[in-house]
Amino acid sequence: MAEFNAPRRGALSYYPRVRASKQTPSIRGYGAQGPLNFLCYKAGMVQVIGKNVHKASPTFNQEVIAPATVVECPPLKVFGVRAYEKAEIGFSALSDVIAENTDKELKRKINNFKAPSNKEGKEKKEIKEKKENDFYTMADFEKELADIEYFTLLVHTQPSFKKTPDVSEVFLGGAKEAQLAFAKEKLGKVLTIEDVFKEGEYLDVRAVTKGKGFQGPVKRFGVRTFRPKHKKQRVVGSIGPWHPATVMFTVARAGQMGYQNRTEVNKKIIKFSKNVAEVNPKAGFQNFGMVSGEYALVFGSLPGPAKRCIAMRKSIRPAQHKGVQLQSVEKIIINQ
Repeated sequence: MAEFNAPRRGALSYYPRVRASKQTPSIRGYGAQGPLNFLCYKAGMVQVIGKNVHKASPTFNQEVIAPATVVECPPLKVFGVRAYEKAEIGFSALSDVIAENTDKELKRKINNFKAPSNKEGKEKKEIKEKKENDFYTMADFEKELADIEYFTLLVHTQPSFKKTPDVSEVFLGGAKEAQLAFAKEKLGKVLTIEDVFKEGEYLDVRAVTKGKGFQGPVKRFGVRTFRPKHKKQRVVGSIGPWHPATVMFTVARAGQMGYQNRTEVNKKIIKFSKNVAEVNPKAGFQNFGMVSGEYALVFGSLPGPAKRCIAMRKSIRPAQHKGVQLQSVEKIIINQ
């Protein structure tokens, strides 16, 4: 009989295990062409039927059933362009150029976009005129292009199930001249997921995981429990020696579990579609409702609960072909 083996869970690389500072995940860019990341919302999971094209798999060239996540992908509204310059350490934002017409929903998220009062004194008007003169324009960016390192797009989501959007940045790849030209074209317009990704492409997903509150070491790290006759069962046997009298950070302790930023790499997009009848259950997805507009099917599971904002970026590591690889989706099975 094999010996009992239960290694503790919880990689030390994720320390400290604290709650995420914000629910909208942030992603940094890298050198590629075009927009590099996108924001969408997790709806739920379905099962898909397709042919397995992974030659090393036992079910090669056979029809298999695999799990997939439905992600609602409303177009992102580009409301600004941001330029970055070199700083003493890293990069710092030089200035922003904001579109003339912004959506009223953006005022719910950013107070600066609230309409100013009509009752303004002489001093306030002078300050306002001075600020308007200090604002950057796209022409100023062209003049100072030599000092600028790269550009990003300031975007906000347009979710169907809430009024307050999520605000983030979309990084652009390529030379800064191409970035500026693309930013000029997209300012005040929308960016769709098909402008960033293609079907069959691999991507990295970042999101805030499900929060589970304050948990003990058994659930949080999977430490082994003691026998029933022991004084306590769900505790760590020894948290450290008497001398030196200290508790190392590597010891499994109780604390916050979940609601932390996590990145999963090499997730494959297996389908884009606007035909929501293919994936919507009769009563809608649990804790989400009905998917509206364009959606994407991502192979496997994604971190976070339903309605959680998910950031996607182009994959930065070579894809490792393991398990089932679907060439296309032949049928979608909905759990009614």
